Formats: sequence, C-alpha cells, structure tokens
Amino acid sequence: MDDITVAQALTAFAPWLEPTDAELDAIDAEMPLITAEGDLLDAQIATLDRTPSELDERRIRRARRRVLAARRELANQAGTGDVA
Repeated sequence: MDDITVAQALTAFAPWLEPTDAELDAIDAEMPLITAEGDLLDAQIATLDRTPSELDERRIRRARRRVLAARRELANQAGTGDVA
C-alpha cells in the first residue's frame, strides 16, 4: 500500500480547487447584493450597543432599500436569463 502525501492528494484534485468561470460570473452578478447586505449589517452593528439615533434609523432604512433593490435586480436578471 502506497503512502500518499497531502501535497499529492491536493494536486491530484487541482483542477477542482479553483472556481469555474461560471461560478465567478455568478459571484460577479451577486456582488451588488453582497455589498448591500454588508452595508446593512454594518449599519445594524453600529447600533447594537446604543439606542439608534434618527441618523442611524435613516442609514438602516436606506441600506434595507438597497438590499431590496439589489435582490429585485438579481431576480429580474434570473427571470430573463440575463446574467452579467
């Protein structure tokens, strides 16, 4: 029975370690949503240890609207077959 090193095991599957072009395209298409969700999370985290001010509430509302708009755009692209 031959011993296989970790390096040999990893290089045996090297073509599957990198994302495919289709996976990278999907990530690119979802990037506006990912960014909007990150912004919403940042706004929510900023208010965890204090009562949100009016400015905080506006920031959270704007971030929620950006998330919804990004989701709508992504859903519309998926519905029409346009992914870019």
